[in-house]
Amino acid sequence: MLEVKSLTRRFGSLMAVDHLSFQVEPGTVLGFLGPNGAGKSTTMKMLTGFLAPSGGTAAVFGHDICTDALAARRKMGYLPEGAPLYGELSVSRFLRFVAEARGFRGDEVGRRVGEVIERLSLEEVLGQTIETLSKGFKRRVGLAQAILHDPPVLILDEPTDGLDPNQKHEVRRLIREMAPRKIIVVSTHILEEVDALCSRAMIIARGRLLADDSPAGLLARSRYHNAVTLVMDDLEQAASRLGELPESREVEVRRGRLTVFPASRGNLFEAVMGVVQQEGWQVEQMQLEAGRLDEVFRSITGQEAA
Repeated sequence: MLEVKSLTRRFGSLMAVDHLSFQVEPGTVLGFLGPNGAGKSTTMKMLTGFLAPSGGTAAVFGHDICTDALAARRKMGYLPEGAPLYGELSVSRFLRFVAEARGFRGDEVGRRVGEVIERLSLEEVLGQTIETLSKGFKRRVGLAQAILHDPPVLILDEPTDGLDPNQKHEVRRLIREMAPRKIIVVSTHILEEVDALCSRAMIIARGRLLADDSPAGLLARSRYHNAVTLVMDDLEQAASRLGELPESREVEVRRGRLTVFPASRGNLFEAVMGVVQQEGWQVEQMQLEAGRLDEVFRSITGQEAA
């Protein structure tokens, strides 16, 4: 497994990562969330050997990142923020260089490079120098080098940054395909990506771990969890009527929508549906809310800031 033990990093008086501890087992896609400056990229740089910890350590399948650093790095693939690459090399030459640096020789170099070219759809840019590529293609080349040696641990810092919607879909599909047999840690600002990709999510701010749960568990913390939202005419009249329900805790009218929040008893959705049918209201849209991850994120990180 990947085991992080009181990992700490200071930059002068700034505590960027503050005694962070967690464990991740194979088959997990861990979403690493936090506002800018939370310590996400710094943590990833320490795990992959690009920064030395100020305190604490981590182990990758038993290999300590401080005392057994080379063995630990061999177990990992890393896509850094911004995917720094050798701009003067062609895509093909760069990937062959990476394969050779990873210890592959002979026909195995071509096989490994061919596999990642196909998986990341890089055929059309093989002869281009990396500095001439679009941001999206640079990101895909960066991901190709991270998975080329088929490592059991992948550390991906904003893997879909700069990709168009089709490319994002393909990268997410690739991550899901690899997930059952790997540990994958994904830093992202895109909250929909957590729901689409991750089996577990951690929220950090100011270098501290504030939440560690499944995406469904985080959604259950939302005040919108199991609320009912309607789009219809005469929202104020409907709000008054639905606010009287014993299954309703409160109502909110905002941006042309009416949301009814559940009390601790009864089935709110059935109760609202009953009133809609009884009153003969023409409802354009009615939905049961799973919760809103952006609201949970703001609430958790806002409490830390306060």
